[in-house]
Amino acid sequence: MNTNDLFSLQGRVALITGGSRGIGRMIAAGFLAQGAKVYISSRKAADCDATAKELSAHGVCISLPANVSTLEGAKGLVDAYMAREKSLDILVNNAGAAWGEAFDTFPESGWDKVVDLNLKAPFFLTQALIGPLREAAKARVAKVINIASIDGISVNPQETYSYAASKAGLIQLTRRMALRLAPENIAVSAIAPGAFASDMNRVARDHGDEVAKRIPAGRIGCDEDMAGAAIYLASRAGDYVVGSTLTVDGGVTHARG
Repeated sequence: MNTNDLFSLQGRVALITGGSRGIGRMIAAGFLAQGAKVYISSRKAADCDATAKELSAHGVCISLPANVSTLEGAKGLVDAYMAREKSLDILVNNAGAAWGEAFDTFPESGWDKVVDLNLKAPFFLTQALIGPLREAAKARVAKVINIASIDGISVNPQETYSYAASKAGLIQLTRRMALRLAPENIAVSAIAPGAFASDMNRVARDHGDEVAKRIPAGRIGCDEDMAGAAIYLASRAGDYVVGSTLTVDGGVTHARG
């Protein structure tokens, strides 16, 4: 058994939505370090361009700004990608949103915004990119990695109804898509992150020491924790992981019960 290249992404091309910051940026940096060519996308063009410029110091990183919460936006991203590449080895559906509000006043807008981006977008973007994924799958296992959340596995006390529902749905969608695409040499899996410092998880970002007290591992997640999980699933090492969700949370879901 030759394990030298087990976690290598040399020669592979990845597209990461929500790649300009937070978990998406962590994954992008990890993929670049392993030799991948990385395209990142996010709704804010200036942020996406700036991140791609910074990450380009570590490899080829290209900005493709888009709003994938709408079918029109997803199509625009696909067109921009296909103008540059014929195949896609790794798709990371990471773009997401959250909304917290009390049950009695939780608005439809807070439901639609979150569910459209967190649940609808991963399905239709994967559908739109199935051509280049199938092209990559002729040579080796192509990968689709959905970024879920531990809030889709166990209940967070915060009133984030649409977020929790969308992430639970994404975990089940991952299973369903995996069964359909596995025979085509496309492996679909997911990651359920716990507390990582990001603009979405400002509590972990701004009060990490306090949050760490509630985590069995005694700390919040760091860049290497997320990059390592994504590299595993994206590389040859994760070729036989089909439909599963990898929980990366320092033990929080077990503590919740």
